[in-house]
Amino acid sequence: MPKRATTGRCSTVGCWVVARAPRNLANRQGSEAMCGISGIFNLDGAPVDRDRLQSMTDTLHHRGPDGSGLFVDGAIGLGHRRLSIIDLEGGSQPIGNEDDSIQVVFNGEIYNFIELRDELIAAGHRFKTRSDTEVIVHAYEQWGTDCLNRFNGMFSFALWDGRERRLFLARDHLGVKPLYYHRTGNTLLFGSEVKSLLSYPDCTRDVDLRALGELFTFRYVPSPRTLFSGISKLPPGHFMVADQAGISIRRFWNWVPKHLSDPNEGALIEEYLELVDSAVRLQLRSDVPVGLFLSSGVDSASLLSAMRRQLTGRIHTFTIGFEGGEKSNETDDASDLARHFGTDHEQMIVGASDYEQYFERYMWDLEEPVGNESAAAFYFVSLIASRRVKVVLTGQGADEPWAGYQRHLGVQLSESYRRLPRWLTGGLIKPAVQALPRNERLKRGVATLDEPDDLTRFTKIYSFFTPEMRSRLFSQDMRAEIGYQAYEAREALAHLQRDVASMDPVSQMLYMDTRASLPDDLLMVNDKMSMANSIESRVPFLDRRLVEFVETLPTRYKLRSSSGKYLHKKALERWLPPAVVHRKKKGFDNPVQQWLRSKLLQHVESALFSADSSIRQYFDVDYVRRLVDLHGQGRENYMRHIYLLVSFEMWHRRFMRGA
Repeated sequence: MPKRATTGRCSTVGCWVVARAPRNLANRQGSEAMCGISGIFNLDGAPVDRDRLQSMTDTLHHRGPDGSGLFVDGAIGLGHRRLSIIDLEGGSQPIGNEDDSIQVVFNGEIYNFIELRDELIAAGHRFKTRSDTEVIVHAYEQWGTDCLNRFNGMFSFALWDGRERRLFLARDHLGVKPLYYHRTGNTLLFGSEVKSLLSYPDCTRDVDLRALGELFTFRYVPSPRTLFSGISKLPPGHFMVADQAGISIRRFWNWVPKHLSDPNEGALIEEYLELVDSAVRLQLRSDVPVGLFLSSGVDSASLLSAMRRQLTGRIHTFTIGFEGGEKSNETDDASDLARHFGTDHEQMIVGASDYEQYFERYMWDLEEPVGNESAAAFYFVSLIASRRVKVVLTGQGADEPWAGYQRHLGVQLSESYRRLPRWLTGGLIKPAVQALPRNERLKRGVATLDEPDDLTRFTKIYSFFTPEMRSRLFSQDMRAEIGYQAYEAREALAHLQRDVASMDPVSQMLYMDTRASLPDDLLMVNDKMSMANSIESRVPFLDRRLVEFVETLPTRYKLRSSSGKYLHKKALERWLPPAVVHRKKKGFDNPVQQWLRSKLLQHVESALFSADSSIRQYFDVDYVRRLVDLHGQGRENYMRHIYLLVSFEMWHRRFMRGA
């Protein structure tokens, strides 16, 4: 298990900053919190089995250890696990309206619930609690499904309209909170996690082979699919209505950005800082201590700056570092930042043995494999935070709309690269780069630059398994089942690319990243790892108003002089020291690459090459062995490829063969 926790004034890799918000009216009237929801709806009118509903709900105990509740009325059953954040005594769920004809179970936060509550009271609605959950009930009474466009928050909820005998499910605009569903015969199951659905006896366990192909293209499974056949994710910004006539799913967040024609940079900076301040202020509403995950970089540091101005009292910081990660650890830089803002903090150093031990339960927590070697690190950060807080803010969500990754620069460069003569790009540059050892990202980048089709180029950038590698990776039987064609999985993102096909390629990719890889990879990891430790994680940079503001900015305000996040950094120079604003991004870099060649090698080989390995069922074992050998010898960098294969193996053992 994790070890070597220390306490001091400063020193961090990623810190959790904790403070109790001022105890004024706005903060006392807080939100219900991160929870877990589950439910059963029999479309044919058959009564719900209460014991089965209870079992589904109990599976989510870690998401809400503070209490539970059930509502059963004939064909509908709603379950809830509660993590108390605000209205600690009066916010139990399910919550109904005045005559209990409407019932709701809710996971997440409606940040603007105080303002909506005042508006609804003025319209004649009567409230019996101070929780944001009840705001959903009365907002639905007032505006129907259009209530979703009035919410500023992260949420998934299930609302039962007893008068209409209709179920209403919804997921927030950017997919911060998950919501899964499965239909078996005339029964609709839904819940915050897959394991809740799997506890229902008629929910089968099979691998979705099309999703498997998408996983080994994008490194995650795009909504609405999951790797479980028949289990789907409600896509971000969508809602479902189900009744005896059937099931329909609709998109409610139909925002498509248009760039401002001639914006004033100074005015943009003022507006952006006001929006960040407002987002932080709303997300500090809580009756328990609120924390912040703080790296040494500009994103989380700006949240700390805003918190420091808005909060009183003691601030605590928490961090993790990695054994053997001295070159990439953010410990010293974050320590200076913590000292600058006068925080107290704790830190933990995570080693290869911690990773290996955690892998035994890693996939039970995460539920779907992703090609994200830093995913497990979020578990350890959340573990530290859970000793002090129930709520944390994180800096996630700033990179995708602001062009914070190297791939965004690559898309911009491709526009110039494609104008070079083919004899130079195809005849000299590409072969020279492909001959280089180890640099997987550079090889992938050069392979994409001259692709004329935008969506195919994006797909090539996302995929670290090239078509040639994929053709050798899958077993012969699987290739036939999956129906392999080069980059066929691109169609999973085609609907998003069509929304913005008239925009420049960089803007297209930013739009897609914010609505696909962010919710289905990073935010999914954030939610599952934090909730495994009963921690609520909030993301101020994904305040809907902030995202819509950033997406109206022309690309030159994001990418400039080969650097991303231009206006973001320019604005935050007012809040932070220049060295922090312009510090090179480290993120959750860790020495997993080296561990896979040394301390974790035995674990890798045991997972992938044991006699009962499921890898043998889906992949060419000889080719997988070659990848591991080349990586172990240092001749190639296949760290991400191997990590994804090991994650798949651990997932398959836990869910396809496990209980």
